[in-house]
Amino acid sequence: MARIIQKAQLTEVIYEIEVESPHIAQKGMAGQFVIIRLHEKGERIPLTLADMDPKKGTITIVFQVVGKTTLELSQKLGVGDDIRDIVGPLGRATEVEKFGTVVLLGGGCGVAPVYPQARALKAAGNTVISIIGFRNKDLIFWQEKMAAASSELVVVTDDGSNGKKGFTTTALQEIIDSGRKIDRVISIGPLIMMANTVKVTKPKGIKTVVSLNTLMVDGTGMCGCCRVTTSKGTKFACVDGPDMDGFDLDFDEIMARNRKYEPEERIALERYKHECQCEKAAKAVEKCS
Repeated sequence: MARIIQKAQLTEVIYEIEVESPHIAQKGMAGQFVIIRLHEKGERIPLTLADMDPKKGTITIVFQVVGKTTLELSQKLGVGDDIRDIVGPLGRATEVEKFGTVVLLGGGCGVAPVYPQARALKAAGNTVISIIGFRNKDLIFWQEKMAAASSELVVVTDDGSNGKKGFTTTALQEIIDSGRKIDRVISIGPLIMMANTVKVTKPKGIKTVVSLNTLMVDGTGMCGCCRVTTSKGTKFACVDGPDMDGFDLDFDEIMARNRKYEPEERIALERYKHECQCEKAAKAVEKCS
């Protein structure tokens, strides 16, 4: 079990929790993830390590409420509560060396996994340009942390309510068009954002790394659910990644795979919401009686 020692709501749908996990805090590296299960009947979900504190023996996880388990985690577990199972660190750590100028793109909740990578790459002597993007100003989080972890920070919003108007790829294209030399690009966020990043960088031959950190179920290479087709054959995002060469991937296949269980996920979410409503009604009746 892993106890939650801090919890904060960063935006309407994004939460941050700090969890006691000394072993993972000691061993975890940028780019790796954990698999959690909230309780005996819970599903396994992957969550990226957003930060590690070896001295405190804690890890930080940032998650977005998108399905049944993340909704349950946001509503029912708080400070002092235990997460039933937490396994990690899993996956390969981000490749960190002195490349030169590295541009990192973080879209929405993807800012959280980008943060430790930016920090590590800056510490390795790189010029780190971070581009973080959100739909609007109300969804922005960790701007100060990203500024501290970067040499330069660019904030973009879809509607222009904060920073530059546009997308992360729009800002990346502007940097490329300026003639500035870029040695590597790292893009983490929605699949469509990562696919569009590759469309921007591939014509220029700029090595581009993306993270397939949302595809896992088992997380250890046994279930095969995260297999992806690459130019080098079939790979597994959990053990061969989650960081993978964006030029090698078939994004159309990945996006289709990611949508495969949407109907079942919707059913699970609606069933959970219904159970919560029934539970609230039962407690109200009990209180009145």
